[in-house]
Amino acid sequence: MSKIRVAVLGATGMIGQRFVQMLEDHPYFEIEGLYASERSCGKKLKDVLKVRDHVFKEETLGMGIEATDVKKIAKNSRAAFSGIPSDIAGRTESDLAKNGVAVFTNAGAHRMDRNVAILIPEVNPSHLNSVKDQDTYKNGGYIVTNANCSSTGIAPPLTAIRNAYGLDFVSVSTYQALSGAGYPGVPSLDAVGNVIPFISGEEEKIESELAKMLGTYEKGEFRYAKFVTLANCARVPVIDGHLESLVIRTDKIPSADELAETLRSYRGEPQTLKLPSAPEQPIIVRNEDNRPQPALDAMAGAPGRAKGMSVVVGRIRKSGEYHKLFVLSHNTIRGGAGGAVLNAEFAKAKGML
Repeated sequence: MSKIRVAVLGATGMIGQRFVQMLEDHPYFEIEGLYASERSCGKKLKDVLKVRDHVFKEETLGMGIEATDVKKIAKNSRAAFSGIPSDIAGRTESDLAKNGVAVFTNAGAHRMDRNVAILIPEVNPSHLNSVKDQDTYKNGGYIVTNANCSSTGIAPPLTAIRNAYGLDFVSVSTYQALSGAGYPGVPSLDAVGNVIPFISGEEEKIESELAKMLGTYEKGEFRYAKFVTLANCARVPVIDGHLESLVIRTDKIPSADELAETLRSYRGEPQTLKLPSAPEQPIIVRNEDNRPQPALDAMAGAPGRAKGMSVVVGRIRKSGEYHKLFVLSHNTIRGGAGGAVLNAEFAKAKGML
């Protein structure tokens, strides 16, 4: 079976290069081209390399960077993985969709659009059907977005909990890695030995995106979930891995052990379909008092292609009618490129690629 030809947009950035990492030797997809701004045109991937925890093949490192050209991409690629900044992503991604390209994007430009899903296949697989209501779908083009990297980490455990016990209230405090700010991240003199208790727009994104993702899609529109979400966000001096503290209230009140088993046993459609980038266990529960930790758990997930794709949960405690827990996810893999690649795998499995 021939592979689906795909383009990587924003190939000089951290998310773009995570896309390249996730697509290297992929069983479904073959990279047709790497694209970025005109100032990077003519450079090779090895000249602009930012991902340092993955050993790329020499042939991958030798791939050239081209200036983004919608017509060329549409001619040569069935799908595009977009790692370009949100402030320029909107127009480019819309133009690609109009030209028949399926766009799987990490950018936030289209997340709150009317018929665009914020897709996490373990959380809201039915939302993929929203692309059929996009004006460009008849030509084969559409847009599917990732969630914000913080929303991505907590959405799977909240879904497992809501499905089992109902969900009434969520308070989340995030401790977000420097790589979440893009490369080179936060200036070192601002970050080292410090915590920055503000990330522009982050709290609003979490509160609105969770309601959309955990809602339903009916009769051409998203119906948002009704539980209350309150978010506080901070940047901490960690390279990769967003740690998040959750305080939740459920309709039924399980014991801490029951809640842990519900999370541990949760599986979604990607696991049933055995998608290449789907972790065998999407939610891993740690019993140690001091886990999860970014240094130890950010790359959780198996098999090898799914490293960094599992969410790790720990310190599950019951406090009256509330439960407290910590959640960790890899922000540039599960919360970035890996999430978009899994979305594309899911779309292929559903006959939409």
